[in-house]
Amino acid sequence: MRTQVAIIGAGPSGLLLGQLLHQAGIDTVILERRSRDYVLARIRAGVLEQGTVGLLDKLGASARLHAEGLPHSGVDLLFGGQRHRIALDRLTGGKHVTIYGQTEMTRDLMDQREAQGGRTIFEADDVVLHGFDGERPYVTYMAEGSCRRLDCEVIAGCDGYHGVSRASVPAGARQIFERVYPFGWLGLLAEVPPVSDELIYVRSQRGFALCSMRSHARSRYYVQCGLDEHAGDWSDQRFWDELRRRLDPATAEAVTTGPSIEKSIAPLRSFVAEPMRFGRLFLAGDAAHIVPPTGAKGLNLAASDVHYLFEALRELFIENSEAGIDAYSQKALARVWKAERFSWWLTSLMHRFPDQGPFEQRMQQAELDYLVSSDHAMAALAENYVGLPY
Repeated sequence: MRTQVAIIGAGPSGLLLGQLLHQAGIDTVILERRSRDYVLARIRAGVLEQGTVGLLDKLGASARLHAEGLPHSGVDLLFGGQRHRIALDRLTGGKHVTIYGQTEMTRDLMDQREAQGGRTIFEADDVVLHGFDGERPYVTYMAEGSCRRLDCEVIAGCDGYHGVSRASVPAGARQIFERVYPFGWLGLLAEVPPVSDELIYVRSQRGFALCSMRSHARSRYYVQCGLDEHAGDWSDQRFWDELRRRLDPATAEAVTTGPSIEKSIAPLRSFVAEPMRFGRLFLAGDAAHIVPPTGAKGLNLAASDVHYLFEALRELFIENSEAGIDAYSQKALARVWKAERFSWWLTSLMHRFPDQGPFEQRMQQAELDYLVSSDHAMAALAENYVGLPY
């Protein structure tokens, strides 16, 4: 089998890239290690920047998003027992974010691809990338008990942090920047109305918490926890009690509890692999970088990578120019590092660290007090939260 672009991974970044290229008349095949049902069962974040929504608009894949998504024009910071609203729209000239689950975005792109006849091969095992340091790359994989080969001109690695794409690059050809945080997030999903119309980011003496949602009837809550914790050790009641302890009394009283649909612990890390291009292999999304979820940047960074990579491949195949692919890594990384900085800063500001003493706690408090008293400081937060321009 032959194609112009072999895309590894059928998550949102791989599907988004595949559909943008398909719309431009560029042939793609997506290889996905898991089944379709498995991909659609993964529960992920759901705060979309306007740039991400714009890419879905461009594809004509945003009808359900606009019908069911929740536009948010602000977020709350809760510290010292008080909530402080950051007016995103006022501080950024009318911009906002949209709450729409990553799973729903993946479903919309998958359905569109299938309707348009795009080729996606699920349960492709033992994927191996070959020849991407030359002019004739190809991919081998196992499907239905036999080894198959996919010849291509370009490979796009959109298969996440644990995928084969980045791992296929010799260690000496890439540089890794990483910080692993000494805590995780315990998340609970429940079919209950959210406690607030907008997200609440919480700094408390007991640790960080986040009150979020997926819809008007489905809530997602998080509490900071130790890396040695296990989700199975947390009953629903224990979770709800701990969440309430971290909130101000009025918000705690307003929380609606219910049985969990899903409960899991996610470790936090900042991670960047440079460069994002190795010959004819291009990395995008979590294959190249990870951010703490505090700033809601993971999915949105993947979308901006896809934007830059699509433009580069369009120039390559439509205009016969390699200028775009030559500049891809530098362009993408410039935005990646800004998002890494924002996510690191917000994580450092809102969480309790094990080695944190009274001085560090006072510094957090002073920075938060300054933040909510200065329009310039709030504008910097708002500008990053709604998403820097591509």
